[in-house]
Amino acid sequence: MQFKFAFVFTLLTSALAAPCNVDTRSFSKRALSAQSYSQFQVSSGVGGNALAEVQAKFPVDENNLASISAADLAIIKAARQTAENAETNAGGFNEAIKAAGGTKTTAGAALQVGKIKNKVLKLKLFTLAMQIEQAKGGKDNSAKIAEETKKLNKNIELDKAAAGQKSTSVNFQGTSQP
Repeated sequence: MQFKFAFVFTLLTSALAAPCNVDTRSFSKRALSAQSYSQFQVSSGVGGNALAEVQAKFPVDENNLASISAADLAIIKAARQTAENAETNAGGFNEAIKAAGGTKTTAGAALQVGKIKNKVLKLKLFTLAMQIEQAKGGKDNSAKIAEETKKLNKNIELDKAAAGQKSTSVNFQGTSQP
């Protein structure tokens, strides 16, 4: 009886340990998870390093855009939309700057620096999403990518010009959940 058990157990464990022929090259790596705006926003702190902050919050392999998973692309798109909403919708930067008395006030100036950093977030995610889609064999977005990259570069320069200045975010309710 013990011999049968030992034989069956050995047979089962060796079958489970056998290598399987799975081509892992077709699997896309997941790098992102859905988060609230307060978790992925980059507007708090100080100005000057917005692009690096965005890249740290969205660590995808920009050297191999075709390998980015569809789920990560969906999160990038949702986060971009939320960042845009945080700029223009009720409770967003535009409204907060106006309520603070404009960009000439201390609070308004810090919100303006935060708004620029939020624009870097929004535009980086927008260009990244279009580049990923194109790398995956989608339509040629080159003209739109160039147009949005120009806007992104302008806002990166504005952020760098505000290096060291206080930057304030808004308490915006949104998510990167697709």
